[in-house]
Amino acid sequence: MAQSTDTTDWVSRYADEVIAESERRAPGKPVTVASGLSPSGPIHLGNLREVMTPHLVADEIRRRGHEVRHLISWDDYDRYRKVPAGVPGVDESWAEHIGKPLTSVPAPAGSAYPNWAEHFKAAMAEALTELGVEYDGISQTEQYTSGAYRAQILHAMKHRGDIDAILDQYRTKKDPAKAGQAGKGGAKQQKPVDEAELEAAEGSGAASEDDGSGGSGGYYPYKPYCGQCEKDLTTVVSYDDDSTELVYTCTACGFGETVKLSEFNRGKLVWKVDWPMRWAYEGVIFEPSGVDHSSPGSSFVVGGQIVRKIFDGVQPIGPMYAFVGISGMAKMSSSKGGVPTPADALKIMEAPLLRWLYARRKPNQSFKIAFDQEIQRLYDEWDKLEAKVADGSALPADAAAHSRAVRTAAGELPRTPRPMPYRTLASVADITAGAADQTLRILSDLDPSAPLASLDEVRPRLDRAENWITTQVPADARTIVRAEPDTALLSSLDDESRESLRLLLEGLDAHWSLDGLTHLVYGVPKVRAGFSADATAKELPPEIKVAQRTFFALLYRLLVTRETGPRLPTLLLAVGADRVRKLLGA
Repeated sequence: MAQSTDTTDWVSRYADEVIAESERRAPGKPVTVASGLSPSGPIHLGNLREVMTPHLVADEIRRRGHEVRHLISWDDYDRYRKVPAGVPGVDESWAEHIGKPLTSVPAPAGSAYPNWAEHFKAAMAEALTELGVEYDGISQTEQYTSGAYRAQILHAMKHRGDIDAILDQYRTKKDPAKAGQAGKGGAKQQKPVDEAELEAAEGSGAASEDDGSGGSGGYYPYKPYCGQCEKDLTTVVSYDDDSTELVYTCTACGFGETVKLSEFNRGKLVWKVDWPMRWAYEGVIFEPSGVDHSSPGSSFVVGGQIVRKIFDGVQPIGPMYAFVGISGMAKMSSSKGGVPTPADALKIMEAPLLRWLYARRKPNQSFKIAFDQEIQRLYDEWDKLEAKVADGSALPADAAAHSRAVRTAAGELPRTPRPMPYRTLASVADITAGAADQTLRILSDLDPSAPLASLDEVRPRLDRAENWITTQVPADARTIVRAEPDTALLSSLDDESRESLRLLLEGLDAHWSLDGLTHLVYGVPKVRAGFSADATAKELPPEIKVAQRTFFALLYRLLVTRETGPRLPTLLLAVGADRVRKLLGA
């Protein structure tokens, strides 16, 4: 077995463990890892950790030359639990479908897809393709309605007493779903969080389903969908092991019927039995889940006993993954509908950056994904890491996370050929309102010695920055350059301010580049105080910083009407030398 050379990297350590376990259980067979996603609504960035954790491990295993299957079970045969808020094309009339399988619920109005599940699966599948996630998708609707699990269902029903005894050990314990915890893909909340965080913590809801208990006829781990109204508000009245005859009634519409479970395919095992059944059926070696599953009575804990004692299988290696938070939700147009999806994130950040956020943190470490100004700092951090990787100074774990972000075993992900700073691109997009000719002029002026031949050189990063400006930055925070000089302000300036503006204007042509203008705007207050423009911070008294801030505020007021804005060198380049002279009273 090929061993990792980087013992500091969590992905490599799990890959070592998974390969060893797979060779112990099923030597010579593909390594199987799994994820589960319920398309009950928009599949959000918290759910993405359910996919990215096994993906990164699977990809490391592929890099070592092993064959891997990453299964994504689309839990599209789950019941429709509630009408999600803020979904376009959906109103309260969808409440009439609560209790039906997700594949039997109509898609939102105007959707190109045949049903609710397919509508929400499609957006996630497109995002996973962009992220370079290689997987085998399994529709649980197809599995159940085709009879693929018939032998497992009959086996579970035959051993319903044994299953009931296992579950009964936990029924008196605290219910995780009532302790502020979520379903599979969720996370236990250990401190007060805002509304967005609570929504981000919510998983598919599958783990909070009932375990099949109840009913005067005893315990049954199987739930039929009604033959008349299609809902799962049914009660199994009786079941005969020999004939497989099952009698059920529906509390929603009053319908009832007798069916042969050996032929009947319109129902499913309850979640706490369904999940371990699939572990055994698929031979899953590795599958993560939300930290709620570390609680007594949780699906993963109970499933470990059921898979072993009922289905003669082995529980997968199952790291618990922590909460994924979002910063900047208040500015999001989609915030009414909950937390953002991977597709939302990929509109404002490149795929390698999003992959890196999941790769650099161990599964049990929480982190935030930025939709606010913090995204600029994240990109700065990413660019610094890229530079360290290029010159060989990155720490091993950081270099490993970078490698997993920019490429998979199948090859490199698309990248921006000339990655200019995200904050610069965002500022230019803000000032130009996306005008391509102006954008090209400004970006070429950043470094006149190496001008851009085409905006394609800075794409897709430029497109992401433009999207961020237009979708996440409130209108009142956008930069609007003055059309005419502020003559009242200019006429009121004292001699000190007038002289500072004169020095700036005199130096424009000689310093017309990003570095040059940076030197100029920081240098003017130094020169006015009698120091060299090249003087370092250590050589200057503290008052110089105050003078610089005062000068910067004046420039912002004269250029964009307020005292803050994009970085001044970028702003000056964007406005253009002639217009700068006009607005500064030359």
